[in-house]
Amino acid sequence: MAEVVLFHHALGLTKGMYAFADKLEAEGHTVHVPDLFEGHLFTTIESGMAYVSEVGVETIIARGERAVSALPREMVYAGFSLGVLAAQSLSQTREGARGALFFDACVPPSAFGSPWPADMPVQIHGMDADPFFAHEGDLEAARELAKAAQHAELYVYPGDRHLFADCSLSSSYDADSAALLLHRVLEFLRRLDRGAVCPQNTLLDSGRA
Repeated sequence: MAEVVLFHHALGLTKGMYAFADKLEAEGHTVHVPDLFEGHLFTTIESGMAYVSEVGVETIIARGERAVSALPREMVYAGFSLGVLAAQSLSQTREGARGALFFDACVPPSAFGSPWPADMPVQIHGMDADPFFAHEGDLEAARELAKAAQHAELYVYPGDRHLFADCSLSSSYDADSAALLLHRVLEFLRRLDRGAVCPQNTLLDSGRA
């Protein structure tokens, strides 16, 4: 079974983050859910990002690094939106990473000073009309990463909801898309457990954005 570190989004460590972790653990995986906000929770993305601006993005990433310092190196790093920064940084820079899961966000690998590791499996999810994912460069970065990586899956869902897989956010949760995302994530983790990877890149991309 896989050992996963799941980093939360800009609203903080919501009940939906714990619920997502519970679903992975129900399948036998071990999931760690660090709190990058040191107990702070927010009701809007804007207020959460104001906190990030106050403490600094570098601080958020450094908190992620500290959170895993005592954990094994053979981890899968996962992140929702803001949490992708910590997950992607660790995937690229911490030796031993087994795979990466990015939800609602992606940044160019060059942001962390190195190319994407050649043998690192990655799975990326987002909605094609999500104003944060589709219109702020994340979808473009995800497409570029998926084409450059040897083992990549990019799934772009129809819709405009950010954080659509957080079941505690009634205004953005999309049950059908979230269920499909979870199915794909569990299959990704099963392949890692079998020592297998996708034989070729999978780009299920609507192309609308």
